[in-house]
Amino acid sequence: MSHYWTDLVRRLTPYVPGIQRSGAGVIKLNTNENPYPPSQQVIKAIAEVPSDSIRRYPDPQSLQLRESLAAYHQVDIEQVFVGNGSDEILALSFMAFFQGKQALQFPDISYSFYPVYCDLLNIKPHMIALNEDYTIALDKFGGSDCGGVVFPNPNAPTGIGVPVEQIELLLQKNPDVVVLIDEAYADFGAESAIKLINTYPNLVVSRTFSKGRSMAGLRLGAAFASAPLIDGLIRTKDSFNSYPVDAIASAAGIASLQDEQYYRETVAKICNTREITIKKLTDLGFRVLPSQANFIFASPDSSNLTAVELFKQLDEQNILVRHWNKPGLEDWLRITIGTDTEMERFFAAVTNNI
Repeated sequence: MSHYWTDLVRRLTPYVPGIQRSGAGVIKLNTNENPYPPSQQVIKAIAEVPSDSIRRYPDPQSLQLRESLAAYHQVDIEQVFVGNGSDEILALSFMAFFQGKQALQFPDISYSFYPVYCDLLNIKPHMIALNEDYTIALDKFGGSDCGGVVFPNPNAPTGIGVPVEQIELLLQKNPDVVVLIDEAYADFGAESAIKLINTYPNLVVSRTFSKGRSMAGLRLGAAFASAPLIDGLIRTKDSFNSYPVDAIASAAGIASLQDEQYYRETVAKICNTREITIKKLTDLGFRVLPSQANFIFASPDSSNLTAVELFKQLDEQNILVRHWNKPGLEDWLRITIGTDTEMERFFAAVTNNI
């Protein structure tokens, strides 16, 4: 702590990402990265970025990337925004749509960056408890004291998705506030709400290239909404950083959208391994929530170990999973789905420890 810090910096409790350990023998199942490499078309596009594109500033409007996303998702370019990962898009959305308004509503067990953004931007949070089955209680969202709504679909860290029909009811019930759907993990089973943006002018849907498209290291995200909301994001972005998407990330994103077969094959492999993982853990006595993400939420509640004990024993064997020592989360582990080989080593370690 420094006496040069502002009061804002002193009060912040920053977001803590998963451990970034690497090296031989490390199995990293704690940050929801895709275990498979990006498409070869992506690698080729990166290699072919001309040096002049690196020397110069990138297009501040990211027109080519936005055109590709608009065509892919069958929307207008005016309905597409891109940024430096979906985290930046979430932060810009909080600034553009929630700051200075009534309390922002989100689930009490959800993406832990939401309360951090609220603290940073002086937004009052209103956290709503999940249902007993860990589903999001959307019927409890909204009301006269609601300044906006945000939640992941599927939720993180539970992995449980919300049907689009429920999202539509929420939008109908709350037409005067922005509803932000964070679809970081939607590639793996949740139905996207992008198709609703023409009907509901208060809907924003954020997406990422990090998970399904194996591009976490390039930091690329997108948002879809009505043109006025996109204009609000652009105005906010241009008041903060006019060049969030670099030339390499843009070229890689366009190439990824052009290799649909590889994307679908990779997602299918992860989903298949996920279902095998759920069955094996269930057979070992774990409680595992249904997942539509590239991770699962599992509790060893009927085994001989607590979640934190298993977390530590796996860590000692260089197998990294995620554990939060917080109320409602302390009995659970979030486990990213790796390759079949990685998951076999994970199961061997679990079996030896319980």
